[in-house]
Amino acid sequence: MWSNAHGQLQKIVDHLICEIKDVVSNREVVVAFSGGEDSSLAAYLCKLVVGPGRVILATVDWGQFTYQVIKDNINRLATDLGLRHVYLDGTKRQRNVWKYGPNCNGCTRFAKLGTVRENFPDQLIVTGSNQSDSWGRFGPKILAGFYSPLKELSKSEIRQLISFFQIEPVKIGESSVREGCKLKHLMKMLINPDYHGKAVSEANELLLKFLRYKGKSVKLANVKIIGPLSKNIALVNVYPHLEDVEKQEIFLTLKDLNVIDEIYVLDRAVRLKILVNPGLYNDPSALEDIFTGFIERDFAVPVSVVWIKARNNRLRTFQVVDFEYE
Repeated sequence: MWSNAHGQLQKIVDHLICEIKDVVSNREVVVAFSGGEDSSLAAYLCKLVVGPGRVILATVDWGQFTYQVIKDNINRLATDLGLRHVYLDGTKRQRNVWKYGPNCNGCTRFAKLGTVRENFPDQLIVTGSNQSDSWGRFGPKILAGFYSPLKELSKSEIRQLISFFQIEPVKIGESSVREGCKLKHLMKMLINPDYHGKAVSEANELLLKFLRYKGKSVKLANVKIIGPLSKNIALVNVYPHLEDVEKQEIFLTLKDLNVIDEIYVLDRAVRLKILVNPGLYNDPSALEDIFTGFIERDFAVPVSVVWIKARNNRLRTFQVVDFEYE
């Protein structure tokens, strides 16, 4: 069985190498590099094809929204890969996206890839987009100087190839599905970075620090910040769920943050009350994409939603304004 699986992986590798050779040729490439599984595999494959001298890793730094563990470990990974590595400041672009409401797709396109393109206007930029994200499912493989060699691969295939090549990507510990910047856990508009931004940044950093101190291995760990703009409500998601004593400990830890008004450690089903931009409100498929792609998979308990058409013209996406236990 292993021999057959190994042979299938080798076929995928051979196909990828041939394609990258055709697309890249002798050009220098810049990999939009987060240190996660997808971009690490893309970087490794580019190195195999064009050589380390023509590959640059470009990491967009989100400032307060970059997990400290990434900053601690991403340099190690770049060194292990033997590739040049630079940091780029993406904070201004990211805040310009999130001030109108949560928008990971917009953040990826405008803030992340836009920052890389701004700094490398003439190079071919390689991304780790694949079938686990919307760009991989619906976007083109090559467009305007961007190239996504992993586009047809599933997350399972990417993880098999990571193991195949013995690559050790950076692991944050917040999710077995996806990891990244802390801002995606702010489920409302980023109007005041010192209030809304500080709450989601410091709460998520404290949660992961707490779990590492306790030596707990979890599949999901985040603090969602919801509520009206005048109130920060923290919803703590950890799976497997914390013991009662641990729930009290993390509650007391987060209680010290003066930018958080209410704290709930979730352990049973909840219903979210969500304001939605009118255009999205009238599009059932868009609402389903928001629910399944952005909300449901990041909660440690069953979740349902009540959609409410927003009156705030500044809200371009959605805002979770309240919740209740079911």
